[in-house]
Amino acid sequence: MKLSSQIVFLALILAGGVALGEGALDPDVRARQELMAANGAALKTLGDMASAKSAFDAAQAQAAKQVLVANAAGVLGVFKNEASDPAAHASTAIWGAWDDFTAKASDMGKAAQALDTASAQSLAAGLGAIGGTCKACHTAYKAS
Repeated sequence: MKLSSQIVFLALILAGGVALGEGALDPDVRARQELMAANGAALKTLGDMASAKSAFDAAQAQAAKQVLVANAAGVLGVFKNEASDPAAHASTAIWGAWDDFTAKASDMGKAAQALDTASAQSLAAGLGAIGGTCKACHTAYKAS
């Protein structure tokens, strides 16, 4: 995946994350939305540095990476309960394919953990793998 298409995909994830935070009443759904919004913010930080929209800052890059690593580890906790809420964007297929959902969360965690935060170039090189894991899960399990 080229850097420009990575940035576009990550921007779409961010936009989706911002929209998710509106209107959920169920605390499980709200927790999911907050986790996804935090992922979106971290991906925006990393994407902006990778594309030179903002100056590279190793400490900020590492902090954003840690958000992604922690959230990949925490995603199963916020999805353990099947919740019903008009603001929910999670497909009910998640709970019928829990092993696959778990594997996709693990893939995201591995990609986030592998992200090299030493330079803007290394961020650019690693964001494609992270974006690919996001896309795989959202394609399979995000309701429209």
